[in-house]
Amino acid sequence: MTTQAASPPVRWSAPEGAWTEPDLHLFPQDGHRYEIVDGSLHASPPPPASHETIVAAVVAALRAAAPPGWWVCDRLGVQIGSSNLVPDVTVLRPRSSGRVWSDPADVALIVEVETAATRRYDRILKPTLYAEGGIGSYWRVETGQTSPILRTYLLGGARYRAQHSIEGAEPVKLDAPYPIRIAPGGWA
Repeated sequence: MTTQAASPPVRWSAPEGAWTEPDLHLFPQDGHRYEIVDGSLHASPPPPASHETIVAAVVAALRAAAPPGWWVCDRLGVQIGSSNLVPDVTVLRPRSSGRVWSDPADVALIVEVETAATRRYDRILKPTLYAEGGIGSYWRVETGQTSPILRTYLLGGARYRAQHSIEGAEPVKLDAPYPIRIAPGGWA
């Protein structure tokens, strides 16, 4: 019986100076989310299966209501200045540029689905960056007592203003990014 020695782990080093988008290609596709915020690396652990279930439900609801030409994507990167963010869901306006990293001018809505590991990031830092990029609508999905809670925000000046807090199985009509009826109670 022969045994093979385990291959040594791949070694890499941090860049000289700020992290940039090409540096993100150094990381494996291991379920972690690697993002850059103002030149600093941020890594989130792989989300739980419940997170993925909600992301899929949000994508399905948005796609079902999308007018022709609109794109609903999960984990599509958005470049805002020196930051490269990967939201859970991105809604692109018709005639978007089609770049690998979306231009914020093409983005109508960003949706983040919170986990315990991303709560502060999704509530504080990411909305600030999305607002700086001029993205008109931001939705955050939180864990509720009996069903997910959808919190919607519209850009007003330089920051987001709370619009709706929606929970349960009764559909609620929203106007942004396009007319849609949402019922988060069915997402879990």
